[in-house]
Amino acid sequence: MATDQQAATRTNGEPTTEEQIAHLRELFEDAPEVGKQALETVLNDLMNQAEQEPPPPVESAGRVGIRLGKVSELTILVPVAPGGAERTRAFLKLLGGNLAGADKVGSVHDMRFVFLDNDTRMLFATAYDGEWDSYIDDFVTKIPDYLDIIDSAWEGWPGIRSPHAKDYLAEHQVTAEGWYVGNPDLTVAETRRLQRVGEAVDEFLDKVGE
Repeated sequence: MATDQQAATRTNGEPTTEEQIAHLRELFEDAPEVGKQALETVLNDLMNQAEQEPPPPVESAGRVGIRLGKVSELTILVPVAPGGAERTRAFLKLLGGNLAGADKVGSVHDMRFVFLDNDTRMLFATAYDGEWDSYIDDFVTKIPDYLDIIDSAWEGWPGIRSPHAKDYLAEHQVTAEGWYVGNPDLTVAETRRLQRVGEAVDEFLDKVGE
């Protein structure tokens, strides 16, 4: 039996689960055999999931990107200026490759910089708490110089303090089509608080067991 949420979805003009699966089978008619077999293997599981309460869908993170619960994603693909890769690698090597300075922002779950295509492009990907605009504003106020050292490798980067910085970021950001978050309802601060509580409980239990 379909859930009320699924029924509401149908009245909004979106396809039913059965229609989506039929369309998926159509698209996979010319897929490699390994893909076809894999699809048929999981279809029963997909149908069973459809009969249950579906997981919450992704939402907008604000100007660009998507959010699950309290956590949002940001993925940027940007051209690298001449000499930018070499400068950035030298700076990151000085940090031991560990961008721990992002702790000052307080809302960053993870962050990575990856050079692609013979150092002509960079992938910048991060997960963070809350809305897109607030996240960018945090960098402006808390670690602007660190960001500008790295992002000066980007072709045409105006600087994080520039009024055009957000437009530049939005222009080069690519919104994820799908995403998974292990703990979507926990912010960075909440995760650290739970860690401290867990450590305190472990310490207490160790003392009780002595």
